[in-house]
Amino acid sequence: MDRLGSFSNDPSDKPPCRGCSSYLMEPYIKCAECGPPPFFLCLQCFTRGFEYKKHQSDHTYEIMTSDFPVLDPSWTAQEEMALLEAVMDCGFGNWQDVANQMCTKTKEECEKHYMKHFINNPLFASTLLNLKQAEEAKTADTAIPFHSTDDPPRPTFDSLLSRDMAGYMPARADFIEEFDNYAEWDLRDIDFVEDDSDILHALKMAVVDIYHSRLKERQRRKKIIRDHGLINLRKFQLMERRYPKEVQDLYETMRRFARIVGPVEHDKFIESHALEFELRREIKRLQEYRTAGITNFCSARTYDHLKKTREEERLKRTMLSEVLQYIQDSSACQQWLRRQADIDSGVSPSIPMASNSGRRSAPPLNLTGLPGTEKLNEKEKELCQMVRLVPGAYLEYKSALLNECNKQGGLRLAQARALIKIDVNKTRKIYDFLIREGYITKA
Repeated sequence: MDRLGSFSNDPSDKPPCRGCSSYLMEPYIKCAECGPPPFFLCLQCFTRGFEYKKHQSDHTYEIMTSDFPVLDPSWTAQEEMALLEAVMDCGFGNWQDVANQMCTKTKEECEKHYMKHFINNPLFASTLLNLKQAEEAKTADTAIPFHSTDDPPRPTFDSLLSRDMAGYMPARADFIEEFDNYAEWDLRDIDFVEDDSDILHALKMAVVDIYHSRLKERQRRKKIIRDHGLINLRKFQLMERRYPKEVQDLYETMRRFARIVGPVEHDKFIESHALEFELRREIKRLQEYRTAGITNFCSARTYDHLKKTREEERLKRTMLSEVLQYIQDSSACQQWLRRQADIDSGVSPSIPMASNSGRRSAPPLNLTGLPGTEKLNEKEKELCQMVRLVPGAYLEYKSALLNECNKQGGLRLAQARALIKIDVNKTRKIYDFLIREGYITKA
């Protein structure tokens, strides 16, 4: 007698008996000679010797049942399938509901059996591990996985980094000012009373619905920021800088579409364009080799070396022509020599180069009518004119440097450049001016 598994616990899922058309209940009979389709009989029709068309009562048969153990001697195959169906219906972890649906096992027995044979089973675990490794190997060369920020920085209140993070407070996982921060104002005067007319009640409900939609939009934006790791802005910028300049421009343009797809899909999209850019650059390099008549990579290395040498010679000739241009003017020659000496000693050249090519230095900035000019003293006005910096921006930079100096007890030029994201020469002039006037002190 062969004992085979049933279709499911639900009798309606089994095929009907070919003799009486009733639902089959285990055990039942399957003809081993008829089919396909399979020929099933209930025990009553089988004992009567039911025959139909080609089926004869003396045909060999199989007894279909699922009362045999599969993974555990105390669990039948029918109970195994009932457990899987109950977990699918009730959800993993709801063991009391699973036990109630099965009716034959307790909550502890269901949990212990499922965890032992379907979660911690080495056979299943190795299979799942192989599937995971295969999936990782399939995507390893196509994109770099995107990791959103789990531990954003915790800057001091009202610092430059805090403003860059839009006032995000990691300890509370919230912002100082929410998106649509005054949405609640529309509800402050609404009060539902019993004597409201139907129209007034409907109007109040419409206002509440509008408020709910604004809250949903607020949560949607928070989800985008969290999923894409946009809170840690500097980490996001470092990831962006690993791409070539052309891909960085695309990265900035396509950032607005990140709200449509998930972080991994968006990162794969950018990675695919970065790969396309690399392929195009490589194709262009190979085309250059082909145009030069190069047919192997050994010759290509020689070609690249000679090309680099020719480029260096061209730069030397350009420098020589620059020297000849200034040698007729003694003052310009002295400035050029001082600049070269500064470069050789590792100091940034501070002397502006005069030129006979017709290029002139930018004229001082006219501060007349610019907002914030009245808050500056004469020396500060002169600084803004020479640096060509509007008074409002200067006051903001000055305030940021003063606050940081007060917190740290001193300020270094590198710290000032980290706080002020403008031209480094302008930052140095502002820093030196504030040191010279006594506003800040060196660390």
